[in-house]
Amino acid sequence: MKNQRIFPGIILLGFGIFFYLQQSQITLFQGFDTWPTILLIVGIAFLFQGYMAKDHEAILPGVILAGFGLHFHVIERFSIWPNSIGAFILIIALGFLLRYQKVGDGLIQGILFLVLSIVLLFYDKITGWLGLIENGTAAVWEFWPIILVVFGAYLLFIKKK
Repeated sequence: MKNQRIFPGIILLGFGIFFYLQQSQITLFQGFDTWPTILLIVGIAFLFQGYMAKDHEAILPGVILAGFGLHFHVIERFSIWPNSIGAFILIIALGFLLRYQKVGDGLIQGILFLVLSIVLLFYDKITGWLGLIENGTAAVWEFWPIILVVFGAYLLFIKKK
């Protein structure tokens, strides 16, 4: 039986601490009284629900929300942190892979998102490595979104189990 008190308990506890820190203006926590912290709190609540209450379907939204909240805090503090769509897709991939670990579903989605995030995060390096065959890869890089759309449409409408 799933414990339904964990999620609202973490939400109330987290929001209470958040608003207290906002009102008290403690300099140690300055910069954490912003909206990414709300994402982080809700994500952590989902993760507690997913792992402690064994409601494993809550792991994916927990990783996504906590990851996005953490991402927005980290990009403000560290200049080497990637601020591209690849970072967001990597967080989603991590969510699918952690969910797969408990539920056994979502491995293909996790791997696809992981590969896509690696391509997007290291796009400049990949095109540099492929510079020797630049003419052939230029067409692929120009049309790869269309290839994704065609493959997705194939999976949705043509491929039957």
